[in-house]
Amino acid sequence: MIEISDRARELVWSAESALTGVFQRTDAIEMANQQRVLEAFWAERVSARHFAPTTGYGYDDIGRDTLDRVFARALSAEAALVRPQFANGTHAIYTALASLVEPGDRILSITGQPYDTLQTAIGLSGNASNSLKKMGVHFDAIELLPDGGIDLEAIQNADESYVKVIFVQRSRGYAWREALNMTKLSEAFAHCKELFPNAVILVDNCYGEFVEALEPTACGADLIAGSLIKNPGGGLAPTGGYITGKKELVERAAERLTVPGMGGEVGSYAGDYRLFYQGLFLAPHVTAQCVKSAALFARVFETLELSTMPASDSVRSDIIQAVRFENADSLVRFCGAIQSAAPVDSFVSPEPWDMPGYDDPVVMAAGAFVQGATTELSADGPIRSPYTAYLQGALTYAHARIAAMLACDALQKE
Repeated sequence: MIEISDRARELVWSAESALTGVFQRTDAIEMANQQRVLEAFWAERVSARHFAPTTGYGYDDIGRDTLDRVFARALSAEAALVRPQFANGTHAIYTALASLVEPGDRILSITGQPYDTLQTAIGLSGNASNSLKKMGVHFDAIELLPDGGIDLEAIQNADESYVKVIFVQRSRGYAWREALNMTKLSEAFAHCKELFPNAVILVDNCYGEFVEALEPTACGADLIAGSLIKNPGGGLAPTGGYITGKKELVERAAERLTVPGMGGEVGSYAGDYRLFYQGLFLAPHVTAQCVKSAALFARVFETLELSTMPASDSVRSDIIQAVRFENADSLVRFCGAIQSAAPVDSFVSPEPWDMPGYDDPVVMAAGAFVQGATTELSADGPIRSPYTAYLQGALTYAHARIAAMLACDALQKE
């Protein structure tokens, strides 16, 4: 039986009463996104035959090809490459980057250093043999302003020679800042297109899909990439990633994933496509549940006088909620409480460990049906000062309520 103190229950109930406006705003965004996704299904005449698996080369795979078109419509793009063969979001982003650059070309990030795992793939850390740096690709980064905004003046003064890709990370990664919203991104995209008319704007869209009513592709981005075990998979997609945007750029990425001359026309899947379709259909609702859950945790921990980012009443552009603790022990205890609230592996205690692609030990609570899925309630953070947990997910808001109560109790224990 779950034991929850009266104080923890009161904290959560009080937090909920203060979030009525936030929840109403989230519901309105969910409605807009659900309509767009539903219209995509209607336009492509999705039927049960599209769920069937394929084998071998995968020629004329109507399930795969129709899923691509549905995703493209849902994310306001010309074309999409939606594949279970992508191991994760980093794989999809790396594939997109590698398809756009040649030796001597330059990638310019206008959102600072990318997420830890992508740093290794680019060659900014570690010594990976097939990093972009090892292939002769250069990388420059313009740091964000102190308030988390994009430094348009620094972009104006950047060296424009050989810049082939403008890279944007929408979410925060392991950074103490708010995610970049569509208003800020639209302004930055327009600025970059004026300064670098021949460069491709590529957005790491992980954690951001369906959080706002518009996607970066509707605001000027040429290409976006992400993971299917995050928002667009709706908690059901078992694996995979996606790249979507301008048709010619998606075709280049497809040839980088498979082989030149074949591209997206090959690649079978012996599983069942149903979960990818059904996950996308549920994605607006599941993402809204994640957003509400993040706001709840923020409000609860603000009440406990802990620092949170973003604030509970902020307009969000991703599903991540950061909470800062005084020491490593509190961070580990918080992640332990989230793990104890999980439907899977609730009986284990997360311990910091050296995860591939990360420079510091990471503690991770991830009791999920799909390993690594961030639309399922999870929390993680590097064991380095300042000690910050990055919380995301909750397939249902009710689950987040229970977890928030358990976390409150865990942090009150000596």
